Amino acid sequence: MGVDVNVIFQIAGVGIVVAFLHTILDQMGKKEYAQWVTLLGFIYILFMVATIVDDLFKKIKAVFLFQG
Repeated sequence: MGVDVNVIFQIAGVGIVVAFLHTILDQMGKKEYAQWVTLLGFIYILFMVATIVDDLFKKIKAVFLFQG
């Protein structure tokens, strides 16, 4: 039971890369690109979490409705 550890490391890795790119682009004066990188990173993580939640709901449905 529990979330796969690889998913947690993937989310952390994407967060670190996005933060690094945001900082670099912000210091170069390209704040608009930095905001886009942050937004795209957020959307990517959001889809990852959505798939995890979808799997959770499928497991809950299988338990309570006795489906395999």
